[in-house]
Amino acid sequence: MKKIKPKAGQESVWDYPRPPAVEAVKNHLRIIFNGEVIADTNTSYRVLETSHPPTYYLPISSFKEGTLIEGTHSTACEFKGVSFYYDIKSGDKKALNAAWGYPTPNGKFKVIKDHIAVYAHKMDACYVGDEKVEPQEGDFYGGWITAKIVGPFKGIKGSWGW
Repeated sequence: MKKIKPKAGQESVWDYPRPPAVEAVKNHLRIIFNGEVIADTNTSYRVLETSHPPTYYLPISSFKEGTLIEGTHSTACEFKGVSFYYDIKSGDKKALNAAWGYPTPNGKFKVIKDHIAVYAHKMDACYVGDEKVEPQEGDFYGGWITAKIVGPFKGIKGSWGW
C-alpha cells in the first residue's frame, strides 16, 4: 500500500516521529460505553508514532467513578515504560483489558502519568470533538482514526508487511 498524501488540514501518520512524541490536546474527548458517557474531558494528551493513528490519554479524573477496574494484564513499551490494564464496567456490561495507563512513565512521557488510553473498538463510541473515531485495526493497537488522519495505518492486514 502507498502512503496517502494528506490534504489541507490533515496529518499523515508517516510524518509522525519515531521515537514517539507526546503533545497536549485541547479537543473535547468523550467515551461512551453501555449507552452512557463514561469519560469526558477537554484536557488530554496524544502520543504520535510513525505508522500509528494517535493514541489519546485522558485524565483518570475524567472517568466516571467506578468505571475503571484494575486488571492483572501488563505490557512494556520501550519508550513509555510498563503499562497496566483496566477493565471498563458500566451497569451490567464489562469490557476486559479495554484501557491502559503508565503509572511510572519514562522521560518525556511522564506527562501521561495518571492518564488512561482506551481501545475504541471495545467501546460503543469514542469522540474527538463531534467526530466519532474509527478504531485502529487489531487487538494490540489503540489509535483513534479521524478524518484529519491519513495512513495507511499499522495493523491493517496487508499494509506495510504487518
